[in-house]
Amino acid sequence: AAGAYIVPVVLMLLGFMSEDSPTWNIGTPLLGSSLLAVTGGLLIWDLEHPERFYMIFTRPQWGSWLVRGGVVIGAYGIVLGIHGFLSWSGDQVLMQKLAWLGLPLAVMTAVYTAYLFAQAKARDLWQNPFLPVHLFVQSVLAGAGALALVAVLLDIESLEILISSFWVASVIHLFMTFGELALPHASAHGRLAVDEMLRGQLKNWFWLSMFMSLLGLLVPWVGGLALIFGLLGLAIYEHVYVQAGQIVPLA
Repeated sequence: AAGAYIVPVVLMLLGFMSEDSPTWNIGTPLLGSSLLAVTGGLLIWDLEHPERFYMIFTRPQWGSWLVRGGVVIGAYGIVLGIHGFLSWSGDQVLMQKLAWLGLPLAVMTAVYTAYLFAQAKARDLWQNPFLPVHLFVQSVLAGAGALALVAVLLDIESLEILISSFWVASVIHLFMTFGELALPHASAHGRLAVDEMLRGQLKNWFWLSMFMSLLGLLVPWVGGLALIFGLLGLAIYEHVYVQAGQIVPLA
């Protein structure tokens, strides 16, 4: 959801995408809003009492990153809604001004989970100072990949730069993953969590995610199928990482 906004804005700032690109005008609000709705729904469903989710806003505990993240996601959702309306009305000037607010909100939406995980002090795998950077890279990977699939139908002119962005983000993701797992963790709990990923209960899913991410690097030659493999590889890796942080007993 966040990458669908981050990628086009950065590409426009660098001069690789035009302001009237269908990817930016149509793909970003539609893809970003739909994926953000799914994200919000999953977060609510994961609460201990989902029916009380409104209390995040009515009785917020500002020290919790669950509350901060909920506010950020809500604000980002409003930006996407306004972006969609401005796109429909054709007001490019206001859309560009809105991007100065939307970009930092999209970045915070992408990385806030790292700070939420960091509050779980007993889960050593998640106490990683580079996790916000890695989550940002993953959001670029996911955003570029999903937008590239949309661009096949809407915006052939932007397809090449989106595929290139996906490829670069995939390479960085793979290097960061192996770098994080290759370095020895300071605690026994962290080492056990990594061992579960590499050699334990989660090994099949982890290595499948890496294999699919490697297949994603074939996108310049294979095309859309490699994009799908790369996106699925990222989704599986995220599942494995979350499970690995919790699978080791606290005592």
